[in-house]
Amino acid sequence: MSLVKRFVAASLATLALSTLHAEPRCPGNVASLALRRIQDDLIVVRVRINRTGPYDFLVDTGSQITTIDPVLASDLHLRIDGTTGVSGVATQSRSAFAFLDLIEAGSHSIPQALAVIQDIAELKAADPRIRGILGENFLSHFDLLIDNRQQILCLDESRTLAQAVKGEHIPLEQPQGPGDDMPFTRPMIVSVRLTTADVAPVLLRLDSGSNAALLYAAQPRLLRASVSRAPVLKRVVNGVEQAFTVLPAQDILVGACPVRQVSFVVPMNEVGSGPSPREDGLLPTSAFERVFISYSKNYAALDPWVR
Repeated sequence: MSLVKRFVAASLATLALSTLHAEPRCPGNVASLALRRIQDDLIVVRVRINRTGPYDFLVDTGSQITTIDPVLASDLHLRIDGTTGVSGVATQSRSAFAFLDLIEAGSHSIPQALAVIQDIAELKAADPRIRGILGENFLSHFDLLIDNRQQILCLDESRTLAQAVKGEHIPLEQPQGPGDDMPFTRPMIVSVRLTTADVAPVLLRLDSGSNAALLYAAQPRLLRASVSRAPVLKRVVNGVEQAFTVLPAQDILVGACPVRQVSFVVPMNEVGSGPSPREDGLLPTSAFERVFISYSKNYAALDPWVR
């Protein structure tokens, strides 16, 4: 898998999908948002900001805060309210932030949402039409279904989706560290067992903004299983080269939901300094055919790809 991010199954989730319509629809006739894909796995939707647009935004369940490209922020004449620390994959930096009057995606809208203003050069290199990242401080206001097969996004405030999507309720886990110091939204974290290695379960963030499964630091048992000539991936962040080693592919279980032959990458160096991650790594939502998240009830329902 390539690296893009800002670096860029259980009983199967049974979805009540209608076969009577040519166009893909969300369960329960919830309105759908069409997705556009970049680099096979990352998903993009059209978003309106302060009643202008629409603009193409990456949908990123792994990012707590929405991000605006500096050029778009200038075009929108956003007022800078200060700076804040921003964490990426083994990266730390500081960015300006502003409050948006309104974010709209389809018929859904959130007023007075915080957004960081940050260069997204890696994403724009993948697709120059991208103008920002739609983060959890928007997405967490809704029940959310990402249907990778039908390429639609479903957002719901009425609990219609929750009633239509059946299957194992996989609890969203508490992040590591103190429970009372999360600055924004609670991250979407699930417990994952690596079935081909005798190691403890790991906490992974369900991340639609990444196309690579990642462990921030591999346990010794996994590193010993790696070969000396393991592939190495590289990228440049803020002018600094960052390298990632690729571990041998292995099966994982999320609840009782299997994902076959996942190749985790592990960062070999960090860029910047900041707080430690609140989880052990990332698991792309593209690993599943469908991902349903109930933010209000703190569970996920996952439907694996049929191989």
